[in-house]
Formats: sequence, structure tokens, C-alpha cells
Amino acid sequence: MSMLNTPVAFIGIGNMGLAMALRLRDAGQAVRVCDIDAARCAEAAAAGAVVADSPAAVAAGCALLVIAVVDAAQTEAVLFGADGQPGATRALPPGATVMLCPTIAPADVERFASRLAALGLGCIDAPMSGGPARARDGTMSLMVACAEPLWTAHEPLLRQLAARLFRISGRPGDGARTKLVNNLLGAVNLAAAAEAIALAQRLGLDAAATLAVIEQSSGQSWVGSDRMARALAGDFAPRAHTTLLAKDSALALKMAAEAGVAPTLGTQAAAMFQAALAAGYAGEDDARLLSLVQQQWAPPARPG
Repeated sequence: MSMLNTPVAFIGIGNMGLAMALRLRDAGQAVRVCDIDAARCAEAAAAGAVVADSPAAVAAGCALLVIAVVDAAQTEAVLFGADGQPGATRALPPGATVMLCPTIAPADVERFASRLAALGLGCIDAPMSGGPARARDGTMSLMVACAEPLWTAHEPLLRQLAARLFRISGRPGDGARTKLVNNLLGAVNLAAAAEAIALAQRLGLDAAATLAVIEQSSGQSWVGSDRMARALAGDFAPRAHTTLLAKDSALALKMAAEAGVAPTLGTQAAAMFQAALAAGYAGEDDARLLSLVQQQWAPPARPG
């Protein structure tokens, strides 16, 4: 079935899913969306997307279905049904393709790909990276693992979505593996950046000036620069909820354990993210890791 003659469907239009859907809509592609968030659906409709009220309704007649929900449980529910409601696979036409964009365990990707294949449906393992602004302007990253025919069929659309398009392998699950390795390093970089800036403050240095030096020196990392700049500005509006890297670092450690290793720095970074959740920062931006370190290092209050 030609993608050019049918809408592309999205289930999950949070920060990334909506940005991707609107990117395609701007390029002239017909887009359908489905989400439990009415405000997101209204925003998509105002931009010209067709809103459907269920996974099955959004998938009907579509050659490509993009899943951009949060985790494996949500992915399973929208694809295969839950609570007596049919999933999207009940309505997808034969030969359609499902693109899995959430960061989930490789074993879950493999399981979903197997179930889809049994239904005559293709699977593209394509976790995403870069944040909603890059998704909106098409400069995000996609890590793609799928069979060669699916790559050939969908590469033009994938390049509309992602200027940084990485062909990982032909084995679904390898995209997830690559994303988790990347995100564990991202968690380590962010945790280290938070400690470095907190240390600068503790030493009486100007934190912004220190960050400017780091950004042009050997300590630079994109995630550290991005989040610490926001933290120093007191801007904790959630572009990337703390829960996301907390989830991803935990998944990465589980994957590592299954491979027989225990990454030392990854384990420490994951523990910092869990501490940030316990401190009440789950719904805020993960720039809050600086606040966490500041609190941990604060001198004890003197007795009154």
C-alpha cells in the first residue's frame, strides 16, 4: 500500500508525537492522530490533523502507524487492545507498517515485532531523540532497525522526520538497544554536569561563567549545556520530564545486567534520577538534577 495515498496515523501526541505529526502535516502529508489528552487533540486539529477517538479508528486505512506513547504497557494496549477495547491492529490494512518510537526494552520491541508479523504487519523499531523543537523542525534523530523492504518503502518519510537518520540494523530491537546505550550516557552526562555546576557554586564561582567555560572546553556535553543553562535561569518547565531518563536509565541497567555487566557510572546516575523522583521532581524538567545536588550538599541547618 502506498503511503502517499493514505494518511499517516499517530497514537500518542505528547511533546514528541505532536511535533512529528505537525512536521509531516506541514509537508503536505495527511495526518490522523489519537490521544487521551483532549487539549493535544484540539491543537492537532487546529493545525489540520484529523482526530480519531480510538486506536482502531485512527489506524483504519493507514499504511503507516506511528506509536509515540510513553512505555511498553501503553504500546501493547494501543496496538492489541485493553479493557475490552480493540487495538489498532484490528483496523490496520494487510501489509501496513507500525513504527515504534517509545524508548522501551529490546525484548518488548522483539515481542511486538513478532506479534505484528503474525498479523501480516511490518515493524520499524525507531526510537527518537532530540526533543520536541528538533522533532518539529525535522532535525531530530531516529535510530532505525527494520527489514530492508520496510526501510526502502519508508525512508523518504523517515527523512522528512529526521535529518539525523541512523540505519542501525535489520533486526528490530537493535534500535532500542542503541537508544538505551545513548540515554544511559545522557543520564551520566547530565548527572555529572549537575555536580560540576553545584561544585562551582560551592567554591564561590559564578555558575554561568563556569558553564560558559565548560561549553568551550573538554567537559562539554550537549545535555549538560542544555539543562544547566535552564537550571541557572530557574526554568524547570518540563521539556524532558525527570521521569523519562529515570525510566530509561533503569531500562538500560536491566539490559546491561542481562548482558552480564553492571556499569558503575550508569548505576550512580540512575540512582540520582531515582533520588530526584523521591524529591518530588518527577513532573518537572530533568534540569532539576542541579536542585537535587544543591539540596544534598547544603550545609545542615544550625540549631536555633
